[in-house]
Amino acid sequence: MKNKILALLATIGLASSVSAVEINKNLSINGFIDGSWQDRSEDHLTGTASNDSQDVSLDEVELNFLLNVGNVSGEIHLDNDNGAGVDNINVEQAHFTYTLDNGLSITFGRYGSKLGLEREDPAGLYTFSRAYGDGGTGAGSSAINYGDVDSLVREGVAFGYAAETFALNVSLDQTAGDNLKDAGEGINTEIALSYTGVDNLIANVGYRAEQVVGTNADTDHINVNATYTMGKALIAAEWQEASNDTVAAATNGDNEAYQFLVDYDFNDKLGAAIRYSNEDQDADSTTGLEISKFTIAPNYAITDSLGLIVEYTTADVDSAPGSQSDDYDFIAAELTFTF
Repeated sequence: MKNKILALLATIGLASSVSAVEINKNLSINGFIDGSWQDRSEDHLTGTASNDSQDVSLDEVELNFLLNVGNVSGEIHLDNDNGAGVDNINVEQAHFTYTLDNGLSITFGRYGSKLGLEREDPAGLYTFSRAYGDGGTGAGSSAINYGDVDSLVREGVAFGYAAETFALNVSLDQTAGDNLKDAGEGINTEIALSYTGVDNLIANVGYRAEQVVGTNADTDHINVNATYTMGKALIAAEWQEASNDTVAAATNGDNEAYQFLVDYDFNDKLGAAIRYSNEDQDADSTTGLEISKFTIAPNYAITDSLGLIVEYTTADVDSAPGSQSDDYDFIAAELTFTF
């Protein structure tokens, strides 16, 4: 389906989102409206409170302006920021890129990370939920996943080079909204390399070094992932590791995660994705957490622009010794309209 192809192209920077409506030769517009129904049932120890939940919500609305004038291209992404329960208009990304004839490019502004299989907005995913983190009100959010661009934007300058079989991107940046003079904040570095020299294979490797504002903390993150297309099937795998060094030794730790995903299109309308993921947040002996999840997510293209994903996820959550385990089952139905 269209969104799946574009999601694959986005992993190597050949597409930013779904196909756009052309306004004139210099301006195009695209976007999406995404909403869902979710039901989560947790398996708690006897005598503890339940965090079962059910919700119907408009998850995200995004409008993207794509500009192109000669060798300079630009993007402005506007979306609703309701992560805190308040709907606002948020400038998710705003950047321009100057591309030279020899394959070199320079990008300046606010942009997303190049790391990870799941760094795209909902319109570019194969499942409703993401591979890492507990996905709700249980043991806690992910310590390793870089998530989608809404939570990963940074401001800086990125240098790119695109050749026939590989692409390289180097970003020098700071977290959006932070100040380089704040305690513990410095210039972050991200390096991402994509290789396409084998038919149907896209391989990516990346490294990010980041200083967390106000905590004198250093985070090193390694991400390796690959996708392989075999007929109507797409096979994807990812491994990543993040190490945290802070002034408080108790919060130091190496966090590791991996996932395997297979997406198969039975025909032009119907497909299904199966995913297994594991995340080990190994901070110390008292705050460690391991989350294993199995997901099956059939998808159906109602029209070329309207897609439905129905998902079932079962998760095994192992908390630190002496803490309860928040195993859960999760069911969701998601509608995404793209334009």
